[in-house]
Amino acid sequence: MATATKRRADLVTWRNWVGDQGCSPASVEVPRSGDELIETVRATAAAGRTLRVAGSGHSFTEAALTDDVMVRIEALDRVLEVDANSGRVKVEAGIRLADLNERLHEHGRALENLGDIDRQTLAGAISTATHGTGANLRNISAQVAAVELVTADGELRSIDADSGDDLLAARVGLGALGAIYSVTLRTLPAFTLHRVDTPRPLAEVIARFDELAEANDHFEFFVFPHTETALTIERNRTDLAPKPRGAAKAWVSDVLVENTIGDLALRLTRRRPSMIPRLSRGAAKVMSQGERLDRSYRIFANERRIRFTEMEYCLPRERAPEALRRVLDLISKRRFEVAMPIECRVVAADDALLSPSHDRTSSYIAVHQYQGMEWRPYFEAVEAITNEYEGRPHWGKRHFQTHDTLAERYPRWKDFQAVRDRLDPDRAFRNEYTDRVLGP
Repeated sequence: MATATKRRADLVTWRNWVGDQGCSPASVEVPRSGDELIETVRATAAAGRTLRVAGSGHSFTEAALTDDVMVRIEALDRVLEVDANSGRVKVEAGIRLADLNERLHEHGRALENLGDIDRQTLAGAISTATHGTGANLRNISAQVAAVELVTADGELRSIDADSGDDLLAARVGLGALGAIYSVTLRTLPAFTLHRVDTPRPLAEVIARFDELAEANDHFEFFVFPHTETALTIERNRTDLAPKPRGAAKAWVSDVLVENTIGDLALRLTRRRPSMIPRLSRGAAKVMSQGERLDRSYRIFANERRIRFTEMEYCLPRERAPEALRRVLDLISKRRFEVAMPIECRVVAADDALLSPSHDRTSSYIAVHQYQGMEWRPYFEAVEAITNEYEGRPHWGKRHFQTHDTLAERYPRWKDFQAVRDRLDPDRAFRNEYTDRVLGP
């Protein structure tokens, strides 16, 4: 590995992208090579200190917070190896998904599935089980074939399919096993997606939920509180050539309408919450049919400039329509001041030990609250509903679970803990969040 002069960041307060999670680390290290990452971890652990690795700060939880050593990995963003025969690509873990997608495309490759935001680092996305949508497609971490992990003893461990539970744990490790240096991904030849947005009556979408999920490579829908209209989004592979939108059209749609005007409307509801039902019904009425045809990663990702906080729960797929209807009824009954939509996606089962979709075909239901508005009572009430379905939280989004409430929801919880005990016995990678959700 090449070495370079390690940079140390002078940072008084670190905050996530929303600005509602923050900490004041004692020191912030910015390694620029694998050797520097190893040196940082080894020196920190040897001094009896703790460290947390932070990426782009796109998590809504306290996962990256620390008052000791913070390691920023964004400078670790190189493509290391491309195997044209197997399609496996090895990259440094600090690369942002947006940059990774462009680099993969240069080699004629693509990831089979992605979420709708591409600002996360690769390490952050897989460590929190970030996912896309698709009844027959697993989350992003399931595309990981191997990782290189710097453990507290300062060793760079290569963990692949032959490593058994170690890989299944490292795919979704919450940063509690070590610092990920590199990730080897299984990729596909680059492909085109056709996206169709269609407003439909909510009752129809709920009645046809399984049909729509199975009929599309990628299916999801949004519904605003106080409305009975759902915006369905269907994405499917096609042999047609991409037809990218012009820059002006993309700016009007993604920046002006969805973000600038959308943000102004949400600011208005924050000032005058009584307007929420009326504005929500207006938003539902202006949702229109639309189509796009472009490179897969451009179709997956959306422009997200509106600031909000979010909670998302993974449920058995067959229970999602009922749970979503209950959330909508809850908002009306309890008169929660919520103007942002509820989102529903579908995901195939996978085998990562702490994946929310571990060993069960799943749906994710996500609820959002605009910045500056009260979110906790709403999220707590929604979580009470998801608890009835053995819901598992998205690890990068808000929830109120503890290791005591979570252990019973993951069939291989003890196996993950055994890997953690072996790789980080002294808990060099702990913080208050890992103490709460994994135990001390």
